[in-house]
Formats: sequence, structure tokens, C-alpha cells
Amino acid sequence: MADVLSDQRIDEALGTLANWRRDGDAIERKAELASFPQAIQVVNRVAEIAENSNHHPDIDIRWRTLTFRLSTHSEGGITEKDLALAGQIDEVIDSV
Repeated sequence: MADVLSDQRIDEALGTLANWRRDGDAIERKAELASFPQAIQVVNRVAEIAENSNHHPDIDIRWRTLTFRLSTHSEGGITEKDLALAGQIDEVIDSV
């Protein structure tokens, strides 16, 4: 089990996750890719990472724009699992 993070810890982490913002009990990032196939490529890679870590983001796909939303639902808020996955999502997006 992962503990829900303090507001201070979340704010500190968002200082290093520049493209993410807090939205209530979740963190969220939007990314616009060059094409729809490229967006799906990112989604597929994130799906592999999420499945391997058993921690799944909410993903909204609107043509080339992806919105990722992370929260540890079983804990009722943002945990270190969300911050780690946010960093991995950033790496995937930066690699395309």
C-alpha cells in the first residue's frame, strides 16, 4: 500500500514535473503530439509501463491531444506511485 502524500510533498514534486498540475486528488498532464498515430504510440507505451507496474492512469485521447490523469484510487489520493508514473510518462512523451 502507498500512503497519500502531503500537500507539501506534492508541491515539491510538481516543481520537478513541470508539465503536470494538481487537480484535486489527482495530477494531470496534457500533451499534443504531431499526429494521431504518434499519440497512439505514446498511449501504447504508457499502457505497457502501467501494466507492468500495476498502476493505471486515466487517459483521454482527442485526436493528437492526450490527457493523463493520475491518482491512486485505492488510497484516495496522490501517492509516490503517481509521481513515479508521471516521470515515466514524461520520458515516453519526450522520446517521440
